[in-house]
Amino acid sequence: MTSDPAVIDFLGLPISDLDSSQAAALISRRDPDLPFAYVVTPNAQHMVSLAKGDGPWRRAYEKAWLRLCDGRVVQPLAKWLFGLALPHGSGSDLTLLLLQRHIEADDAVTVIGGGVRLEAALTARYGLRRLAVYDPPFGFIRDPAAVATCLDFLEKNPARYIFLAVGAPQSESLALAARDRATLRGVGLCIGGSLLFATGLVKRAPPIFRRYGLEGIYRLIQRPRSHFRRVFVESLPIVWILLRARFHGRGILPPGEGRGSP
Repeated sequence: MTSDPAVIDFLGLPISDLDSSQAAALISRRDPDLPFAYVVTPNAQHMVSLAKGDGPWRRAYEKAWLRLCDGRVVQPLAKWLFGLALPHGSGSDLTLLLLQRHIEADDAVTVIGGGVRLEAALTARYGLRRLAVYDPPFGFIRDPAAVATCLDFLEKNPARYIFLAVGAPQSESLALAARDRATLRGVGLCIGGSLLFATGLVKRAPPIFRRYGLEGIYRLIQRPRSHFRRVFVESLPIVWILLRARFHGRGILPPGEGRGSP
């Protein structure tokens, strides 16, 4: 049984003191017979939603096992404003590390989201022989029957590694529902579009953009219409939220929020 990692209290949001490599190693060592637990990777957009009190985010984050800081923008602000050194644990890096270093060809892997094209790419690139993929319909998270279908698929295709690739906060909400189904095992990974990067189906930003927290800008340049709102409306307010926290003492989450099970 794995032990809980140390936690950094970032304005009421517990952040696991792990970078992507450490998190991947910890996940791979977790006893596969333990009850289902899941990993979230809060970035600036997620933190903005949490600070607004959005219900789906709040409930899912309270019960997560690991919370990895996916925030090249958040990290320097946390250091400058609060003196906190947050490790970098992006979902894209975590996914790639798991696939390259830890997941063996005969390990059971289940994916919710992505469809036939992603399934073929994962099989071709990583040689996965026990891969199960289910692509739920658009808007499934608002339909209890559709959510139950996803959970049934997880139960019929038990896996040590479960990638939830249906976007945020759908992935986090589905992970929370899976945690409440006592029969499920394995680790759920709320990783957005990371499997698309890991398989080469979508080109990731060059390393220089990632190093300086400009991955969002790269995506904005590539797809300005679809990413404008995400960058300027859903993510940029993190600057004002952190400044408010620094000078007025208001955090991202109220103190004392619960932590998930290992």
